[in-house]
Amino acid sequence: MDGVYRYQRYIYDLTRKYYLFGRDRLVDEMAPKPAARIVEVGCGTARNLIRMARRYPHARLFGLDASQAMLDTAARAIARAGLAGRIALAHGYAENLCPALFGESEPFDEIVFSYSLSMIPDWRRALEAARGALTSGGRIHIVDFGDLEDFARPLRAALLAWLRLFHVAPRTELLAALETSRGNVRVLTGRYAFLYRGDAPAA
Repeated sequence: MDGVYRYQRYIYDLTRKYYLFGRDRLVDEMAPKPAARIVEVGCGTARNLIRMARRYPHARLFGLDASQAMLDTAARAIARAGLAGRIALAHGYAENLCPALFGESEPFDEIVFSYSLSMIPDWRRALEAARGALTSGGRIHIVDFGDLEDFARPLRAALLAWLRLFHVAPRTELLAALETSRGNVRVLTGRYAFLYRGDAPAA
C-alpha cells in the first residue's frame, strides 16, 4: 500500500472529496455512547478520525491502516489538530484487527469502514475480524461504493474501469447481503454508494 499512497497521500483529501460521498454523514450520524471506543479500519490521512474527535469529544479513537506512509501523514494531521492525545494509530491489516494492535484489551464499541472494504482484497476476513473485535451490542458503520446499477451501462463500465486504476473494486455481494439484513442501509443516488449502520454483517 505504501507504493499506492507514497505520493497520493499529499493530495488525497483534496481530490477524494469529489467522489467519496457520504463520509461526513456517516460520522455525523454515528451517535456513539459517551466514552465509546471507536476504531476506523483504513483510516488513511485521519480525516474522519479528526472529525469524530471534534464531534464526539469523550470518545476514545483508534486508526488502523496498511500503509505506513499514510499513517505518517495521519500522525502529522492529528498533531496539527491538537488531538495527539485523543487518537491512537497502528500499522496493520484489516484482517488482523484486534485491540492488541493498539496495546489494548477491551473490544471496540464502534468500527468504521469508510471506502476501505472496496480496497481490502480479503474483505470477508476483514469483516470477520471486525466481528471478533466488537463488544456485545457494538455497531459496524460502512460507507463505500455501491453497485452502480442505476447508471447507464457505458457510464457504469467507465466508472468501474476508473476505480480499478486506484485498486478499488465495489463489493456488490456485500451490498446485496446488507439490503436484506436488519441493519440500516441507505443507497445514494444512482446506487453510486451506500451507508450501513448496524450489527456486524455476515460477509
